[in-house]
Amino acid sequence: MFFDFVRRRKIKLLLGSVTNKMKISIITVSYNSVDTLEDTIRSVLKQNYDDIEYIIVDGNSSDNTLELIKKYEKKFKDSSKSYKWISETDNGIYDALNKGIKLANGDIIGFLNSDDYYSDEEVVSDINIGFQENDIDCLYGNLKYIDSDNDKVVRDWQSREFEKGLFEKSWSPAHPTFYCKKSIYDKFGNYKTDYKIAADVELMYRFLEKHEIKSKFLDRYMVIMRQGGVSTSGLKSTYIITKEVRRAILENNGNFNIFKYLFYKMLKLKEFIKR
Repeated sequence: MFFDFVRRRKIKLLLGSVTNKMKISIITVSYNSVDTLEDTIRSVLKQNYDDIEYIIVDGNSSDNTLELIKKYEKKFKDSSKSYKWISETDNGIYDALNKGIKLANGDIIGFLNSDDYYSDEEVVSDINIGFQENDIDCLYGNLKYIDSDNDKVVRDWQSREFEKGLFEKSWSPAHPTFYCKKSIYDKFGNYKTDYKIAADVELMYRFLEKHEIKSKFLDRYMVIMRQGGVSTSGLKSTYIITKEVRRAILENNGNFNIFKYLFYKMLKLKEFIKR
């Protein structure tokens, strides 16, 4: 944590004081998430950046998620951050993400899963600095997975600056850290809802590799992610995501070599921390 603090201070010293602010829309998709959503909401409220539009897209939860969402209406009203939510049946997580994009009025759009939270209170402020001080269309950073039972770190996902060809080596930005201008979604489209678990990879590949949008790697931890999401567990999900990544690359006129992809995927095992 000390080194994260030093890194954040270095970012601010290098980039200088930023007075201009961009409206940043943060979208959370939820469904029966009452056990974890409160941590997510609180981490948004704690951000020291004011110009936040927080949107929750709930899939018509049957537990007490809706009551929890309503509980925070007053707290957001008392803050300088805006807050909106909907609760209705959807056609899966990517349909819900697209609903959030449609509702968003911000200059920048990012996503925070309903069982994730920001690593510290300066994340969104640093995102604003990154966009203000660089000629970019998107920005992403590092992420930690934790065990949902004991909060121990089980995977340390450290990213890098984008280079063409990295997706074919089993690389992609950590989607919960991916912040992109709304104008890019307007120009190049949203998430494809016929993917099961890799529509986020397809969208980032389409944006970065095919359309060559300008990106920035922010070398700091942005999000803490609880293990157990749709695309994080089991051999079956590994098979599906490999199949869907292949499809995503080929659909966007890229090249895919299964042996090359799996070789680099095996190298990524070093990100996982022994318990």
